Amino acid sequence: MAHHLASIFGTEQDRVNCSFYYKIGACRHGDRCSRKHIKPPFSQTILLPNVYHNPAHNPNAKFTEKELQDNFDAVYEDLYCELAKYGHLLELHVCDNVGDHLIGNVYARYEWEAEAQAAVDELNSRWYAGRPLYAELSPVTDFREACCRQNENGECNRGGFCNFMHLRLASKELVSSLKAGQRLERRLNGSNKNESAGGWQPPSERNGDTDDLDRKRRRSASPRGRDRYDDREYGRNDRDSDRYDRRRGANILTH
Repeated sequence: MAHHLASIFGTEQDRVNCSFYYKIGACRHGDRCSRKHIKPPFSQTILLPNVYHNPAHNPNAKFTEKELQDNFDAVYEDLYCELAKYGHLLELHVCDNVGDHLIGNVYARYEWEAEAQAAVDELNSRWYAGRPLYAELSPVTDFREACCRQNENGECNRGGFCNFMHLRLASKELVSSLKAGQRLERRLNGSNKNESAGGWQPPSERNGDTDDLDRKRRRSASPRGRDRYDDREYGRNDRDSDRYDRRRGANILTH
């Protein structure tokens, strides 16, 4: 009996524990769910709910696809560089769903559980884009099972209201440069050294030098990284520039 219960734990056959919570780290019923949502005491994965606000979801917003992609790349880069401070970041995923339980959710999976716990402890006292962050350990271990396969094939008829993850993807070139930067930093500083700096803010609100030095170091692996950093410097020095506004699209709409 015990073996049977263990084999169906967190699956659709489990009548006690919510399969959606264990598969995607969120449930559309929330606290009203008739099944249990037992938060893991330790995990490699963390969840930051309701962080990314896609400007395209605003009916009054008018952006080109390139502007939307540039905006998301800027947000993804910001999240990646901050989250990588707490350890070896294996995966970073951002949901593009519009359902309340998945909208704007950011999932990060680390190499070690201690790294994930350190990130949760630090991020719960941080703010981003004018909003406080809430971080928690997540039971998600396999994002292939958490993502909507029909959406990946362009066939999901539920759109953003699907109960499985619809991921917003950063450009491949950006992801490659960020991973290369992380590998370089791990070689330079040692794989067990984690740095955490206070005052994480969007590029528009950053005044200190600590984050800037970290970001420069992370981008030293690729010419594209240096160019992106220069663009952000230009944005901070000229708040009225169109270039800056386009890259801050999500933050402009949420203030």
